[in-house]
Amino acid sequence: MTSGIHPTAIVEDGAQIGSDVRIGPFCHVGPDVVLGDGVELKSHVAVAGRTRVGARTVVFPFASVGHQAQDLKYRGEAANLSVGSDCIVREGVTLNPGTEGGGLETVIGDRCAFLANSHVGHDSRLGNGVILSNNVMIAGHVTVGDNVIMGGGAAVIQFTRIGDNAFVGGLAGLENDLIPFGMVMGNRARLNGLNLVGLKRHGFAREDIHALRGAYKELFENAEGTLRQRAEKVAETYSTVALVRRVTDFILAESDRRFCTPPSEG
Repeated sequence: MTSGIHPTAIVEDGAQIGSDVRIGPFCHVGPDVVLGDGVELKSHVAVAGRTRVGARTVVFPFASVGHQAQDLKYRGEAANLSVGSDCIVREGVTLNPGTEGGGLETVIGDRCAFLANSHVGHDSRLGNGVILSNNVMIAGHVTVGDNVIMGGGAAVIQFTRIGDNAFVGGLAGLENDLIPFGMVMGNRARLNGLNLVGLKRHGFAREDIHALRGAYKELFENAEGTLRQRAEKVAETYSTVALVRRVTDFILAESDRRFCTPPSEG
């Protein structure tokens, strides 16, 4: 049973509402929505479609969660949006479900924060602990790893991959894949080194960070061969270092995009 639904809120028949859920004034919850235990919709929140919101997530006024994808190819197919637990969805945020062209599902992990007016496009997949600052725009079919931080006004083009613990600077325009632990700045975004602050904050061992810095130099400051060839060599050299393997595996995986590289790289 719910602990508090404001009399001006509309909760459609069929919606599944967990315990200790609070639904504030003038909210609208659609018939296929599932709200986990402890979810709070502050006021003027619209949750639609086949949307599942995880426990203790808080959604602020004028957020649009689960309304149909902003994709002109969308033809009304039933699609899903899954938002994890303990997330923060601030004012004016838009979170879109999937489409037939992308697996019919958008997935957002736990402990994510979406600051005012940020957007997550259809069929995107975000890991845990992701932070989108104000006005960040993520297009459709984007993959974002765990603990990624994006500065205000940054934009990501469709089908781009962002690796774990990466940092995207404010106003950056990201049109290529960003390696795990990488940091990019500028429009168009270029690789600006490793996210050393993030690495230290998440408690990675000093020797592993040192090895990662060495691998980064071999990958991006060595002009011999292609990036893929360098990644294969680095993977062999640093085969016992898990952090480095996460980077080389990312580079060697299949992708629709090129990679962000430093300004001096072609």
